Amino acid sequence: MLPRSKIAAIEWLKRANSNLARAASPKPAAAYWEDLCFDAQQAAEKALKALFVWHGKKFPYSHDIGALVEDLESFVAEIPETVRRATILSDYAVATRYPTWGPPVTESEFQTALAHAQAVVNWVSKTVS
Repeated sequence: MLPRSKIAAIEWLKRANSNLARAASPKPAAAYWEDLCFDAQQAAEKALKALFVWHGKKFPYSHDIGALVEDLESFVAEIPETVRRATILSDYAVATRYPTWGPPVTESEFQTALAHAQAVVNWVSKTVS
């Protein structure tokens, strides 16, 4: 039987995969690229927080991917460059979800965001398995 922290980490990772699945699904006509980028950002954020929980650490209450990665450095030996590049996802945590707070997101920007989120979720999945 897995310890409680490991079970909780797996649940965080399941939520990350849920956000990733929504982001990767075909875009409904009425949906905004910004909203799909938010799901990509949430996938990466929840995956990284799963890693904190897996190691029995408290995670910062932040949507900043860069801050989460920086804090992970204190107890995770190697963080791949693909994960470090995902810090750009932080831009999709808040501002792009609200009308007029920023420029519209393009499909190309979304594809980049999705690739970053997939890299983070894949890395964390391999790390906790």
